[in-house]
Amino acid sequence: MIVGTPGRGYVRAVAALVALLAASAAATGCGGSDSGETVSFDGSGYPNGDLANTRNERAAIKAANVGELGVAWTLPLTAESAFGAYASSPIVSKGVVYSQDLASNVQAIDANNGDVLWTKKYELPDHGPNGVVVQDGMVFGATPTSAFALDQKTGKQVWSVELIRKEVEGIDMAPGYHDGTVFVSTVPVNVSEFYGGGGVGILWALDAKTGKKKWSFDTVPKNLWGNPGVNSGGGLWYPPAFDGKGSIYFGVGNPGPFPGSEEEPWGASRPGPNLYTDALVKLDEKTGKLQWYHQVTPHALYDWDFQNPPILVDAGGRELVLGAGKSGIVLALDAKSGKPVWERKVGKHNGHDDDGLLAMRGETSKLKLPTLVYPGSLGGVIAPMATDGKNVFVPVINGPLEVISQIERQEPGPLNGELVALDVKTGKLRWRHEFPSAPPFGFTTVSNDLVFATTSDGNLQAFETGNGRLAWQEKLPAGTNAGVAVAGEMVIAPAGLAAEGQTAQIVAFRLGG
Repeated sequence: MIVGTPGRGYVRAVAALVALLAASAAATGCGGSDSGETVSFDGSGYPNGDLANTRNERAAIKAANVGELGVAWTLPLTAESAFGAYASSPIVSKGVVYSQDLASNVQAIDANNGDVLWTKKYELPDHGPNGVVVQDGMVFGATPTSAFALDQKTGKQVWSVELIRKEVEGIDMAPGYHDGTVFVSTVPVNVSEFYGGGGVGILWALDAKTGKKKWSFDTVPKNLWGNPGVNSGGGLWYPPAFDGKGSIYFGVGNPGPFPGSEEEPWGASRPGPNLYTDALVKLDEKTGKLQWYHQVTPHALYDWDFQNPPILVDAGGRELVLGAGKSGIVLALDAKSGKPVWERKVGKHNGHDDDGLLAMRGETSKLKLPTLVYPGSLGGVIAPMATDGKNVFVPVINGPLEVISQIERQEPGPLNGELVALDVKTGKLRWRHEFPSAPPFGFTTVSNDLVFATTSDGNLQAFETGNGRLAWQEKLPAGTNAGVAVAGEMVIAPAGLAAEGQTAQIVAFRLGG
């Protein structure tokens, strides 16, 4: 889903990008410490904070005491991957941190002192964002080919179910979980293949106790708009949201090839809007039956996944579902009907937002090459948003995509970004903070009157939710594209983009150090 040429050239392109981002990170280390004090706290066990994906943690940390955060412990990250060592958001449950690295390995870590309680090794490289969910005594996750369940206390594998159908597919998400069912999707991407012909994103509902398949939903048709030898698309990056009324909501990835092929330019091999790519979708949780969908960029040309985990929020008595993606568009839909309530473009756009519609209508004479496109494939909103119920906090990346031909493209840079706060009722801009030298690839997370954000150069910052004032910051020992976990008196921050001389680590901060 990050830009690159098909096949193994994609791995080289992303490896070069990771090296570039990591090289910009300062080599400042974090010294570990252990106070010996036992901290009692619990987290939700969900990758995005709760069933509504709010990433709003009920923790002790707030603007009045955030300055008291100090390093409690550190733990090395040893996974070796072209995509860094880590890309997910840790899970905290019953005083234990559950963590998955980019070799698909899972660890349980004592949140008080950083001691590793157990490790389940898979050693299967993934590009992320991956991660786990912890519920009902189990740790649910996925490798690039299979969904699995581990015993929460021991790490012993309870079941594993292969989901991919062919070598061009993979899995890169943390599962969703609700009411005895695990939700995992395939995508048309893995560490060695990038939108290879025939790759289909399929969402699977699995029995949590056994892994048995309950139902599946094709996010794109298996015939891939009549040309499975060339086309691909769809799939989920992140867990769905659950409304507790029997429905789930999720964002879907983009179609391929993009922009097209030399023989069939501008996506001519995949005519039409290419449903349900780049859409926000609502399904019946028990059956997988479609309830509604809203497509944001029909017949997308520029790798603009609408991949972020939807957020459910009550806006003055009206339930809204908020979504965002790499097109740099944030929107709110009525959760019941799927009708748009507001839409806002964030970050830099330069006039290409409707190119997919032009191509779909056959107006390709209006599309010129070479061209520079904002947002690029690494632009827009890549990482999950968070909300305090009044505002939604959006990490925005500004960077172009240079489209040279139908099959040749590159990210020329520079990459930077901003954190924007939007009113959940109206989409109106509340405040904005610019990151002039490094993009915010990490998830945002709310704790009381603070929102935490990370940038690729290893800066961890906390801003006041009401006005965007910087309240606290810390330099991590390496760059990061991961989200932080906030629980009780602790912030757990992975730093997995290590340049030469740096050490990829998980750093745990605690009030009082």
